[in-house]
Amino acid sequence: MASDSQGDKRSLKELDAGPFVLRTLFADVPLSEDGTTDDIKINCVEYLDGHLYVGTSDSELLHFFQIPPDPTDKSSVPTFILASRLRPAFAEPSAGGASVTKPGVQQILLLPTVGKACILCNCTVTFYSLPELSPVFGSTQVKNCNWVGGIDLNEINSDENGRGGSAGVTILLSLNRKIQVVSLGDGARPIKKIDFAGSTISVRRDSIACVADSRSYALLEIEQQLKIPLMSISSLDEAEPGNIVGQAQHISGSSGGLLRSNSTQSRPQTQSPEPPNHRRGTSLGDFITGVNRRQENRSTEEEEPVSRQGTPPVTATSSKPPEEAASLDPASDATTKNQTGRATPTARPQPGLLKPLIASPTPEEFLLVTGTGPLEPGIGMFVNLDGDPTRPTIEFDRYPKEIAVDGGSGDASSSRTSLDSEDEGYVLASMGRDFPDGVHYGLEIQRWDTNAAEGERKHWLEPPNSGSPISAQRNVGVRSLRGTEAMHFQEIVDRLCRRKFNPFSSGSLDTSTMSIRSYDSRTASSIERVSKERELFERDTDSSSEDPLPDTTRKTDEEEYARRLAGSTARLAVWSGKNIWWAVRNPLILRLDAQLEATAAAQILASAERRDLITILNSFRGQDAKTELEFLTFSYIRQKVGLLLLTSFLKSDTPFSESELRVTEEILVESLLDPRVVLSLIPGVRNEVIETKRGMWIFGGVKSTAEEYIAKNNFDKDNSTMGALSPPVLHFLRRFLAAWRRKKGFGSIPDENEVFRTVDAALLAVLLELDKKSTPGPAKARSVRADLYELVDTGVDCFNRAETLIESYHRLYVLSRLYQSRKMAAEVLATWKRIIEGERDDGGELTDGEQRVREYLAKISNQALVQEYGIWLANRNPKLGVQIFAEDKGRAPKFEPGQVVQLLRDEAPDAVKYYLEHLVFGKGHSVYVNELIMYYLDIVITRLRTSPEAREVVMATYAAYRALRPPKPTYRQFLTDNAPADDEAWHSRLRLLQLLGGNYDYDAAVIRDRIASLRNTAEDLLVPETIILDGRERNHENALRLLVHRLGDYDTAVAYCFRGGASIYSIYQAPQSQPPPSPKGLKGPKRRDSTPPTQDQQARLFRALLGEFLELEDVSDRVEQTGLLLEKFGGWFDVGDVLSVIPDSWSVDLVAEFLVKALRRLVVEKNETIVARALSSAQNLQIQHDLIVKIEEKGPSIET
Repeated sequence: MASDSQGDKRSLKELDAGPFVLRTLFADVPLSEDGTTDDIKINCVEYLDGHLYVGTSDSELLHFFQIPPDPTDKSSVPTFILASRLRPAFAEPSAGGASVTKPGVQQILLLPTVGKACILCNCTVTFYSLPELSPVFGSTQVKNCNWVGGIDLNEINSDENGRGGSAGVTILLSLNRKIQVVSLGDGARPIKKIDFAGSTISVRRDSIACVADSRSYALLEIEQQLKIPLMSISSLDEAEPGNIVGQAQHISGSSGGLLRSNSTQSRPQTQSPEPPNHRRGTSLGDFITGVNRRQENRSTEEEEPVSRQGTPPVTATSSKPPEEAASLDPASDATTKNQTGRATPTARPQPGLLKPLIASPTPEEFLLVTGTGPLEPGIGMFVNLDGDPTRPTIEFDRYPKEIAVDGGSGDASSSRTSLDSEDEGYVLASMGRDFPDGVHYGLEIQRWDTNAAEGERKHWLEPPNSGSPISAQRNVGVRSLRGTEAMHFQEIVDRLCRRKFNPFSSGSLDTSTMSIRSYDSRTASSIERVSKERELFERDTDSSSEDPLPDTTRKTDEEEYARRLAGSTARLAVWSGKNIWWAVRNPLILRLDAQLEATAAAQILASAERRDLITILNSFRGQDAKTELEFLTFSYIRQKVGLLLLTSFLKSDTPFSESELRVTEEILVESLLDPRVVLSLIPGVRNEVIETKRGMWIFGGVKSTAEEYIAKNNFDKDNSTMGALSPPVLHFLRRFLAAWRRKKGFGSIPDENEVFRTVDAALLAVLLELDKKSTPGPAKARSVRADLYELVDTGVDCFNRAETLIESYHRLYVLSRLYQSRKMAAEVLATWKRIIEGERDDGGELTDGEQRVREYLAKISNQALVQEYGIWLANRNPKLGVQIFAEDKGRAPKFEPGQVVQLLRDEAPDAVKYYLEHLVFGKGHSVYVNELIMYYLDIVITRLRTSPEAREVVMATYAAYRALRPPKPTYRQFLTDNAPADDEAWHSRLRLLQLLGGNYDYDAAVIRDRIASLRNTAEDLLVPETIILDGRERNHENALRLLVHRLGDYDTAVAYCFRGGASIYSIYQAPQSQPPPSPKGLKGPKRRDSTPPTQDQQARLFRALLGEFLELEDVSDRVEQTGLLLEKFGGWFDVGDVLSVIPDSWSVDLVAEFLVKALRRLVVEKNETIVARALSSAQNLQIQHDLIVKIEEKGPSIET
C-alpha cells in the first residue's frame, strides 16, 4: 500500500498510486524448523539467480531455491523450496558461565564474481561457496566483527553479470579498533589495516569509503590512508576533539599477513540444531584475536530501537543488525549480564545515540542521515567524494531505521519497469508513523534527485497486515539485493490488453442494434432500409476479409503484446514478520490509474473531482512518449479520463461549464478512443453505432469503465430517441463528432470504414435534431443549419443511412443536397419536384424553387433530364420553363428551336407562346414573328369574343383616349401605361402592336382576315391593328380616318403623314442581321421603308389629313387641329387648295398665320425668281462676251 504523507490510512486500491508497490517474494517463511517458535525474526535477506538466502535472529541461514512458474499457465507464480537450513559457525565469548546475547545472522554478503558468500553471524564472519553454501577456506573465521562489506559499487555496476573472476574482490571488515582490507578470491588475503576504530558501516566507491562509528561519519581514502571527518550522526552530539570536519587527515595502518585456516573445522550445522562450539582460530594473529566488541545501548523510547544491518553489495545500503543487538565500546573488553541472565558485551548505556545510515545514490555521492532523536525528523545530506555538499537536503518525518536508494541517473541496476527510459531516483526509509488507529510501520518514499522545495510529494508504503496485529508488523526491513528478478504486472495486461467491446447488452448484435434503431426511425420503410443496409455492409465486409482473425486468436495476440510491455525488474526486498516482498517500481500507468480510481470513487463527480481528473492528465501533457509502454500509457489515461468526464457529464445534475465541455471534447478526440465507444454510452446516438463481426477492440481498462456505466443505465425505449437528449449533450456531440470527421483519411484510425460511417450518421442525426427548432428558411452563417449543409455537401460515408435519417426528419431540401454531393442529378431534381409540388419539407429552405430548377438544369449535361424537367417546369411556369430550352450557356446539347416548338406543342402547349416570345424578343429570331403574331391574335380575339367585359374595356379606352386634351401620349403609350399587371390579353395586345408596327415581314392579309372576323362580335375593336395594316397596304386615307375619327390620336396621324405612311408605332426595331425569312413570311407585301418619303408623298398625305381634320365633329377640335397642321406643316400645302377647302364661315384669324407664311413664301419665291433671272442675264452677257472674243481671235474664215 502507498499513500501520501499527510493522508489517513486508505484502501489498497486507492493507495497503489505511489511509486512502489509490494509483490510477494516469499509468504510465511518457515523461520522455525519445527514451527513451534514464534519470536524468530528475519534479520537480513539476499537473492541471486533464483536462490533466496534468509538470515534469522535464531542464528540460522535459510537457503531456498526458486521453482519457475509453469510457462503454459500465465497466472502461475514462482515458488520456493527449502534447499538447506544452515547455522553458521560463530565464536561465542565466555561471560562467567552465563549465556551471551546472540543477534543471529546479521549480514549476508554475496560475491558472485568469485563465487563466495560472507556471513556475519553473532559478530563472526564465515565464508561459503555459492550457491549451495558449502564452507570454504577451511574453518576460517573473523571474530569480533561489526560489519562486513565495503565492496566497490562502481565495479558492481560495470560488471553486473560477472562470474568466477580470478582477480578477487576487495571487502572491508569493520573490527572494533581497525578496518581490515581483505581480498577474496581463491583464498582470503588481508591487504592492509586502516586505523579507524568502532566502525559499524561502510560504503565504498573506488578507493573512497564512507564509514561511520557510533557518533559521526567520515570519508576514508583506502590507498592513501587519508581521513576526512564529516558531520555527527546526532546534531546534538559535539564533535570529537581533534576532528575538523571536512579537513583531510593522515591515518596509520599496517599490512597483515596471509589468512590461514583453522586446524579444527567447524562441525556441520545440519547435524545438530544446537549452536556449534566456539573454536578460536590461531592463525589470524592480531587480525582476529585480542579485540572485544563494543556495545552501544539502544534508546529507551516507545518506538522499536534503531538497529544495524550489513552493507548490501549494491548502490543502496544501510546497517541492520537485529533489534536486540548491542553497541560496541572499543575501550572495554569486559562483559556484563542482562536481566535475563544472558551475557552481553559490556558498556555503559549511552541513550540518544542514533544508528548511522549511509547510501550511495550516484558514483560521485554519498547520502548520510543525521537527526536529533529516533522520534524526531531526520535529515538526509548528500556529499561528494571530497566531503562537500552536492545538492539540497531531504527530510524524513522520523529518523529512519533503514534506508535504501533506488534509481537515478547513476544507478544502472535500479528496480524499475523494463521499458522505462527515464529513471527517477527514490529513497526508501523504514520507520513508524502515527495513524488514528495507532502506530503503523512501513516505508516513507520520496525523490532524492529533485529539490524538496519544489513540493515533491512523499509516499507511504506499508506491508499488508494480513490479519496480524499491528504490533507484529514492526521492524520493516528494506535493502537492495545483489540479484534481480524479472517481474510481470498482470494489472498492466488487464488495462492495456485490447478486448472486444460489445456495447449492446443483448446477445445478438443484429437484433439489439436494430431494435434500438427502430425507436429512432420515423417510418417502417426507413427501418427496413437500415436493416438491409446493415446486412449488405456486413456481408461485403466479411467477404472482403481474406483471413479474418477469430476472436480467440486476436485475444491471444493482444495478450501477448500487452504481456511484453508488462515486464519489470525487481531488486529491492522488504520484509516484516514472516513475509518477504519485492518492492517494485509501480509503473506509471498503474500509478495514474490508481489516482483516477480514487478520484472517480464518488458516485457523481463534482467540479473539484473533475478538476482533479484534468490535473492528472496535465501531469504529462506536452511530454513526448519515449517508449512504447509510455505511449500506450498516455493513450490509456487520456481515454479513461475522457470516458470518466463524459459519464460524469451525462449523469451529473450540475451542469458542466463551457470550458469543462471543451476540455472533455479535446481529451476524447486527442485520446483517439473509438468514437463508437463514446456514442454507445449516449441514448439516441448509440443507435447509429455500426459494429461488424470484427467488433470494437479497446483497452481492457477502458472497456470495463464503459461496460460498468452501460450496466448501470437502462437504455429503454423511451430514452433511446434523439429527442430525449438535452441541448448541452447535443451540442457537445456536434463538436466532438465534427472534430472526428476532420480525421478522415488518417491511416492510423483502426476500422476506419465503420468508424466514420458511425460518426457521419451520428453527427447527421444530432444536427437534424438541433435544427428542428431553427427558423424556416436559408441557413445563416455559423449556424446549425450551415453545419448541416456542410456535412451533406462534403459527403457522408453512411449514404443509405443518411437518406433514411433525412427522410424521417422530413428535410427534403437537405436530402437534395446529399444527392448533389454524389452528383445524382436525377435524384436532386426529383426531390426538388417533391418540394415544389407541396410535399412536406420542414426546413423550408427551397425558396423560388422553380428558378432553382431552371438554374440547375443549365448546369447538367444530361439532355434527357433537361427535356424531362424542362417540360415539367414549362407546364407549371411557362415563362420560366421555356428559358431552359432557349439556354445558350447550358452544358447539355442545345435544342433546335423547331424541335422545341413541336415538343412544347405536344407536351406543354401553354408555353409555346412564351418560347416564341423568347426567340423573337430575346434572341431576335424574326422568322417566328408571324407565328407569334398569330398566337397573340388568338389570345386577344378569343378574349374579346368570349368576354363582354373585355370588349367594354377596349371601347372604354378609345373613349377615354379621345377625351384627353392635347398634348396627350400616343395611344400605344396610353395602353402601356394603363395595362393591368395580370391581364394576359392586354399584354399580348401590346406585344401584337409591337410586332405589327415593327420592321418585320408577316402575312398581313391573314391577319386582316382574323381581325375582320371580330366584326360579327363588334365593330372596330382592334383599331390600332387595322391602322397598321392599312398603312402597310398603302391604304393611307383609311388609316388617317381611323386615327383621326376612331382614336383621336392627332399627333400619330401627323407623324404618319410625315413618315409617308411607313409606320405609326416605331418602338421596336429588329436587328439588322436577321435569319432569312420563312417562306410564309414572304407572302406579305414589302414595307416601303428602304428610302425616305418624297415631299410629294408627304404633301398628298397632309392634304388627306387636312380633309379629315375639317370633318371632325367637334368644332373646337376641328379648328384647333386644322390651325396647328397649317401652322406647322404649311409648306406642304398650296394656298389655293387650302383656301378652297376652308369654310367661308371661318374667320381669317384662324388661318392668318398660315396665310402670312404663305404670302411670305410667295414674296420670297418672287424675289428669288428676280434674282435668279438677273443672274441668268449676267451669265448670258458673259457668255456672249466670251463668244465674241473667241471669234475675234480666230478671225474671219474664207470658205470657197
